[in-house]
Amino acid sequence: MSTNPVAHAEVVLLPDAGPLITLAYADALDLLLRPQWSVQLVDMVLHEVTRIETPSSARIALWAAKLPTVPTRVFQQYSDAKAATKGQLRKANLGELAIQECMNEFALTAPPTVGVFLFEDHRIARASFLVPGNCHKISTRAYLLFLEQRGLLDAGETAASVERTAIHNGRSFSRLHFPAP
Repeated sequence: MSTNPVAHAEVVLLPDAGPLITLAYADALDLLLRPQWSVQLVDMVLHEVTRIETPSSARIALWAAKLPTVPTRVFQQYSDAKAATKGQLRKANLGELAIQECMNEFALTAPPTVGVFLFEDHRIARASFLVPGNCHKISTRAYLLFLEQRGLLDAGETAASVERTAIHNGRSFSRLHFPAP
């Protein structure tokens, strides 16, 4: 009998904006599908990465169209407040709050859904971001290393080569290593 809780539970990957942008710059968004986990995009995060035209926004929007988007109260409240004020609202940390909302829901399912929060922001690694016991947070770099170690990258492709491609294409990639090597 396996003692690995992931072996028998549904695993859902919830990427934050940073990893989506980095993988779009590397033309590697499909790497999110490699572990064959469910990939879900949180509505607030999707809004963050597509609300204005950027070098990665159209690519992310096109790729995201084939994935489920998780509605959150955070995004609904943001949308309602934006419509009511017709002005600029504070948007800082709303994507992370929406992901937190999803992970809290995962903790309440039976059996609990395993959530993997993929992030790229130094503040998240250091923050007291509450992660339920059935959820995990991992940086983009650590995720790429995970794929490499499991043999889930294409022949000749490495975690470092994906990172180099993103940087070569203009992404200012985080120097964060989390968990630390």
